Amino acid sequence: MISIQPGEIATSKLHAHLLGAVSPRPICFASTIDADGRHNLSPFSFFNVFGVNPATLIFSPARRVRDNTIKHTLENCIATKEVVINIVNYNMVQQMSLASCEFPAGVNEFEKSGFTAIASDLIKPMRVAESPVQIECIVKSVIETGDQGGAGNLIICEMVKMHLNENILDADGVIDPNKIDTVGRMGKDWYVRASGAAIFEVPKPNAKIGIGVDRLPQSIKESKILTGNNLGMLGNVSSMPTINEEFKNVALTSILLFDSNKDDKVHKLAKDLLDKGNVEDAWQILLRAL
Repeated sequence: MISIQPGEIATSKLHAHLLGAVSPRPICFASTIDADGRHNLSPFSFFNVFGVNPATLIFSPARRVRDNTIKHTLENCIATKEVVINIVNYNMVQQMSLASCEFPAGVNEFEKSGFTAIASDLIKPMRVAESPVQIECIVKSVIETGDQGGAGNLIICEMVKMHLNENILDADGVIDPNKIDTVGRMGKDWYVRASGAAIFEVPKPNAKIGIGVDRLPQSIKESKILTGNNLGMLGNVSSMPTINEEFKNVALTSILLFDSNKDDKVHKLAKDLLDKGNVEDAWQILLRAL
């Protein structure tokens, strides 16, 4: 394990480590205007939502590490106190990357990147028509975290209006992750596509409290086959399961009758079920080997 304290390595290297570690990060594609009404469009991956009442989003155009200069987006947010946060999906990621070029002040990145600018309803900056979600915001405050290269500038925004493309919604009117098809920022030049096989569900233990890994039988906790994720799934049941006499599994029966190394074989059988999300049957497998 390598241990690092700030100041021990170059800021640029620390920057690379943090961006590689804290990932994937959602992308704020920020549309602003300057004091003269000129449009600007730029992406930032120091970004998230921090409340819903009021709806609060924060992104940070950090000071450039190489020369300690600041971004046009930051200047515009301070000057006009308005910004549109456009959400980036896979279909627009290459154009978004083009918009991140450091064009001179006054250059319209909408035109450079080929995006369609459409008017906002309540604020002056334009929206990106190709974005599946466009959030009109007012800037409430800007917090500087430092004055050296790499320091952040937290732009705290309050949503005043949101626009959703109806094609990204499921039958219940909720955003479908496969339909919105967002991308996330990784380290170096890497991105992640947050749809298809890349996404998975983990049930939240909100309604009932899980028994916990500490309550699992010792032979299960010490398994050489079951992973930490597997143990977490087993410990997320609300009460210790009991044997269901009606449960049948041909492979389990064969292992219990004929295999001398039954624990590993049973745990492998349970692991296969857990990896498919079948916690109930995995417990039935494991209970019979105790």
